[in-house]
Amino acid sequence: MAGEIPDLVATVRTGTGKGAARQARREGLVPGIVYGGGTDPLPINLPYNVLFKRLKNGRFLSTLFNMQVEGHDDVRVICRSVQRDVVKDLPRHVDFMRLKRTSKVNLYIPVEVVGHENCPGIRKGGVLTMVRPEVELIVTAGNIPDHITVSIEGLNIGDSATISMVDLPEGAEPTIHRDFVIANIQAPSGLASQADDDEADADDVPATAQDADDE
Repeated sequence: MAGEIPDLVATVRTGTGKGAARQARREGLVPGIVYGGGTDPLPINLPYNVLFKRLKNGRFLSTLFNMQVEGHDDVRVICRSVQRDVVKDLPRHVDFMRLKRTSKVNLYIPVEVVGHENCPGIRKGGVLTMVRPEVELIVTAGNIPDHITVSIEGLNIGDSATISMVDLPEGAEPTIHRDFVIANIQAPSGLASQADDDEADADDVPATAQDADDE
């Protein structure tokens, strides 16, 4: 069930305080701390380029990482805060929290769509539109799915697949407490354009002509 968790390689930061942090930054590193999990806090340094790339990719604060530090056991962590330079908006310090297998965490989980071959809407030329290619779930750290699956079998043009149609892993729940749309089947662009044209033509009919038709 558990998906592939990305590695995050760090080194132990020798020394604490502002002096050690400044030295780390001069060496192209970002100082940080790993805390929680019933273990003493561990000062670390992360390569600036690696951290910056991760931040640029987005959702850094909702991604579970496998933290690797030489001389220490690998541990699952999630970022709890990133301190940035107030002028340059560049990362200056990062805090990670260790997670137990029973810890709850918010993560974005990819959605896999199945049932295309038995979808009347697709057979009629409809287009599958993903409203939410990922869904944010509350999951346990020891049971993280690599994806969730929704079926569009039996759906026609204009129908939608919602979160209530998904069998979620045990212990998982959406962060949004309503039956939101994941994907829908839309009419082909040609038919949609024709429908818009028909509506426009109807709007252009003079009121007298419409009255005559009514009579």
